Amino acid sequence: MASKSSQRVADALAAHGVDAPIRDMPDSTRTARDAAAAVGCEVSQIVKSLAFQGPGDEALLVLAAGDSRVDEATLALHLGGEVRLADPTAVRNATGFAIGGVAPVGHTSPLPIYMDETLLLHDTVWAAAGTPRSVFPIDPHVLQRITQANVIGVRGGA
Repeated sequence: MASKSSQRVADALAAHGVDAPIRDMPDSTRTARDAAAAVGCEVSQIVKSLAFQGPGDEALLVLAAGDSRVDEATLALHLGGEVRLADPTAVRNATGFAIGGVAPVGHTSPLPIYMDETLLLHDTVWAAAGTPRSVFPIDPHVLQRITQANVIGVRGGA
């Protein structure tokens, strides 16, 4: 039986006409490395959904490749103000999900979403589906479309 969180993700995908089966894994998919090992893909194909507090304390989500680190200074330049990683309570409040299972869709309230451009280099990426053991595969261009994510570079440095 699917968890309420995974069901919310499945419902959000279906509402966008996306047939992306949610897979409940026997082991944790909490980290990008764990998720890549569980599904048998490259770490760069894992979507990390990271919540930040942006300018004016606005909650936002960054979809980053599993093998990258979001450079907060680079993100701040894109957003025009200071940013910081959200704490666990702020993450749950902004998305409705706990850290380790934050999905790119199915949030309890709308929030701005930004997608790292390197995710678009893959045919398929894997994202959390609401729990630390559930994931779903999706074409990154479809993910960008359904989340209405702004595509940016977030890796920092030149």
